[in-house]
Amino acid sequence: MTERDSDGAVRTFLDELDPTVFGFGVVVAVLIVVAFLFRENRTLELMEGINEFLWTSFGWAYLVSMFALVGFVLYLIFGPWGNIKLGKEDEDPEFSFLAYFAMLYSAGIAAGIVFWGPAEAIFHYSTPSPFSGVEAESTAAAISALQYTFFHWGVSAWAAYVVVAIPIAYFAYRRDAPMRISTIIGPIVGFDNLDSPWAKLVDILAVFATIGGIATTLGLVGNQFLVGLEYAGGISFGDAGTVLVITGLTVAFTVSVALGVERGIRRISYFNMGLFAVLTGAAFILGPTVYIMTVGTQALGAYVNEFISMSLYMGAGETGGQGADAGFVGAWTVFYWAWWFSWAPFVGLFIARISRGRTVRQVAATGVVASTAITIPWFATMGATSIFMQSSGQADILGTLEAWGFEEAVAGYPMFEALPAGELLTVLFLVLVTTFFVTSADSSTLALGMLTTGGKRKPSTINRVIWGGLMGALASLLMVAGGTSALQQAAIIAGGPFAIITLLAVGVMIWIFGSRRAVFLREEDRSTTTTGPAASDDD
Repeated sequence: MTERDSDGAVRTFLDELDPTVFGFGVVVAVLIVVAFLFRENRTLELMEGINEFLWTSFGWAYLVSMFALVGFVLYLIFGPWGNIKLGKEDEDPEFSFLAYFAMLYSAGIAAGIVFWGPAEAIFHYSTPSPFSGVEAESTAAAISALQYTFFHWGVSAWAAYVVVAIPIAYFAYRRDAPMRISTIIGPIVGFDNLDSPWAKLVDILAVFATIGGIATTLGLVGNQFLVGLEYAGGISFGDAGTVLVITGLTVAFTVSVALGVERGIRRISYFNMGLFAVLTGAAFILGPTVYIMTVGTQALGAYVNEFISMSLYMGAGETGGQGADAGFVGAWTVFYWAWWFSWAPFVGLFIARISRGRTVRQVAATGVVASTAITIPWFATMGATSIFMQSSGQADILGTLEAWGFEEAVAGYPMFEALPAGELLTVLFLVLVTTFFVTSADSSTLALGMLTTGGKRKPSTINRVIWGGLMGALASLLMVAGGTSALQQAAIIAGGPFAIITLLAVGVMIWIFGSRRAVFLREEDRSTTTTGPAASDDD
């Protein structure tokens, strides 16, 4: 690169920035990295204190908020607002349904599904939820384990994304508002005032939440990659090596994509989905097929039947009403709900970008119902296979977990190893972990780039490399310092504030869609000439 090119790249980087939002995000990330480098124990103690306060005092708020979002999304699907068009009335969807669904699903599920697929159910099998009241490692515990796994990764996991996406898409495609999280409050502060302090605050909360969500995801899947290398190949990394590898890989993948290898990343994404399907099918066919179908079907029925009770279960009976049951509700459900909230800014923004020409009903149904329908077979297959291998003695997965210090990242390797063609499946699983890390590193740094440049579709290479380095360092330091526990704490702390924004998005939609002209949007469009200036009031 010549000096002139270098100057041009720096100028492009500086010109694109939203200084307030970018500055806040970088300062927060740098301070956390520095704190872990120089005051690791004190920083962990502070995180643990904040985390415990949130899940014991405000665990109910996470649960009630998510339950409200699920109820509202169901209303969008089945209610009168479903026909509202995210665009002009005669505008066709920008993408085919297959392409639209593939992009939406890939953005929303991230790499966590690979990490927790073989791991979560076996943990619930060993230590059941107090909600189920079943004996550990029993058949009832197997059903309860899958039931709770479906609950954590089902419709609730997708509701926050859709609630953020729909108002942004509606205002962007009907009012030419910018593709920013603060666009949600456009009707409140005015679309001409999206640089106001309130709008900046919303964007800053989005960046804060995204930093926590990205650190959690990269830390989990990066650790699974390193554990896989050690388990399958005997290649071990110390703490310093872990930080260097995860940070280096994040930056390397970020640079490769930012320099224009979009076609390669797109192919990797398609490869991910294909390999994901192959592993699911292989485990289903080569594994305990009848057991998967039997236990999975009953668990699905229990999930549907007890959804409301599970959604509002706080473990009050186990804590004397003093707060969330930190042993289960806090460590699992509150963590997951906070994780989904922390990913809502990026995923919601991405769904909004690809939803032009679709109706509210199409976006809500695709984002929640179709995505859940694809996710459940994976967890049913992986979870039931893991439990069956353990209960039948074909693989000691719990023993392996204990030997590895209850490291969740190792659970998938002994499970695949115990299946026919186990060595091949183990290698394919490690490949899937690797490619998911690639796409997660790419999408996450792109997300922060967009959020800190006011919604620019292609942030500069410098911007993305900065975020790649910071997120890789933060994820690896959290993993080294506190393991999965520290990553879960980061998600809970970061996701909570953005839950408020999702509820604000619901309020805005009720306000805007609640008018007759918004409900019957097509009639409004046809009668624009007679409604005159008042038509704009609806927007």
